[in-house]
Amino acid sequence: MELSLRRTSFLLLLFFFSNAVLLRSIDAEVITLTSETFSDKVKEKGTVWFVKFCVPWCKFCKNLGNLWEDLAKSVEVEDEIEIGQVDCSVDKPVCTKADIHSYPTFKVFYDGKEVSKYQGPKQVDSLRAFVLNAARNATRADDVESDSEL
Repeated sequence: MELSLRRTSFLLLLFFFSNAVLLRSIDAEVITLTSETFSDKVKEKGTVWFVKFCVPWCKFCKNLGNLWEDLAKSVEVEDEIEIGQVDCSVDKPVCTKADIHSYPTFKVFYDGKEVSKYQGPKQVDSLRAFVLNAARNATRADDVESDSEL
């Protein structure tokens, strides 16, 4: 009886833990952008895209580890910010159009246009601060433009 109760408790604990991990990974998604999706996604109205451009053979890209996923988790509560990535070995036309010449490259897009390029330390806090600031500036410029049209 005691063994059965322990087993049941263990299974329940395992079930709740795995669901929590699954739900967290669903919420904090890094979206892979391709030649078919890139242009439409970065043009989404009211959405700031922070995109990492990499190739699998780049040692600097490999050294990032889970940085991009950790960044996505850190901004998941920000409705207007999406975290994306492009594999330039697969989607070369996207990288050519985005003017990518080195890896990794991090760029912010808003309303279909590049608004800034990140060149700071490869740390979640720095990347998060950068994209939040870029989002604030991009949406502020959008608000000013909307006001001037009235």
